[in-house]
Amino acid sequence: MPKIVSSQIRAARGALDWTIEKLAIESGVGARTIKRYEAIIGVPTSKKDNLEKIRVAFEAAGIEFIGTPEDRPGVRISVTKT
Repeated sequence: MPKIVSSQIRAARGALDWTIEKLAIESGVGARTIKRYEAIIGVPTSKKDNLEKIRVAFEAAGIEFIGTPEDRPGVRISVTKT
């Protein structure tokens, strides 16, 4: 599974209107770690499976990650609001 880049994390959070704290709760990844990931450019360095946890949380909420880190990384939103 391709890695996600920091801009995709920020875009997905924005699309869902999630705070960093909400993402931390949904993913089980610490808020400080998420802040660090979002502050860099490109694929965050992750010693644990934190990026996978973040991806799974977003995908469960209706976000699809598209592209690759090298070729037009983005998000597709399939969230329906009621």
